[in-house]
Amino acid sequence: MNVALIVAGGSGERSGLDGGKQLATVAGAPVLSHTLAAFHACESVDAIVVVVHPDRVDEYRARAVDPLASPKVLAVVGGGPTRQTSVSAGLAVVPDAARVIAIHDGARPLLDPDVLAAAIHATASDDAIDGVVVGHPSYDTLKLVDETGRIIGTVDRTVFWAAQTPQVFTAPVLREAYARAEALGFEGTDDASLVEAVGGRLRMLEGPRDNIKVTVPGDLPIVEQLLTARAGGRGT
Repeated sequence: MNVALIVAGGSGERSGLDGGKQLATVAGAPVLSHTLAAFHACESVDAIVVVVHPDRVDEYRARAVDPLASPKVLAVVGGGPTRQTSVSAGLAVVPDAARVIAIHDGARPLLDPDVLAAAIHATASDDAIDGVVVGHPSYDTLKLVDETGRIIGTVDRTVFWAAQTPQVFTAPVLREAYARAEALGFEGTDDASLVEAVGGRLRMLEGPRDNIKVTVPGDLPIVEQLLTARAGGRGT
């Protein structure tokens, strides 16, 4: 059983968008609805758990989840004060039968279902790894700077990748990583960092660079244009 955990529990304070970025309307539907649609369309996903703001569970369900009417959605639950605690809240309701768990930002509505399927297949079929992180190589020159912004040097960009989501893991290793992090009070920058901390073996899977995360209002026109272009392509 492959389960998707979509994290949409943040307050969205940085977005400056009324109601938060997850419920911002783009291409005729909330951002979160587009994200859910990608998981619904992926045949490799058997079930979906959605984690939303704990004070707005009914609102998120009514506006972004129920309109899709996906039978894959197992639960919509309230998250915690941080992304890490929100993922923990979602893991608590993921069925024990889950073999692979894919974690994704609800504010990344441009996910290609084929990329998701490839990440799940790679994780499930390769015993030499415990998970896969979707991302892309760094194409920009990277500068090392001090606390004042002064450039100290230039690093070798060929060994750096930008990590995105989905991040896909074998369920036992992910559960162990979150339990260990909670016990030690460890805060990671992403799910992969928690799995790395328990010795998890991960690899990168290159995905499209347009798998952007809606963070500020200026991201919405870009997402709108890309979603509209995709819809037009499917109609031809």
